[in-house]
Amino acid sequence: MALLINDLCVNCDVCAPVCPNSAISQGETIYEIDPRRCTECVGHHDEPQCVVVCPVECIVPDPAHPETREALEIKFRLLTGAEE
Repeated sequence: MALLINDLCVNCDVCAPVCPNSAISQGETIYEIDPRRCTECVGHHDEPQCVVVCPVECIVPDPAHPETREALEIKFRLLTGAEE
């Protein structure tokens, strides 16, 4: 499933630069993750890099966007043009 930044976000700006899919951007009050671009770093890294660098642990699975690992892999290929 895509990830979500909750209201514990302190706008530290460490998550956006590490996102390989450019899925993270500054929202009106806190950073936001675009679920259409978030692959939880599947295809790029072993674990979501935003979660790794977040100092306040405010990035959690988004229950509104459940996805299997296979779906995340397909999304990765579509976003990057990677071949199977």
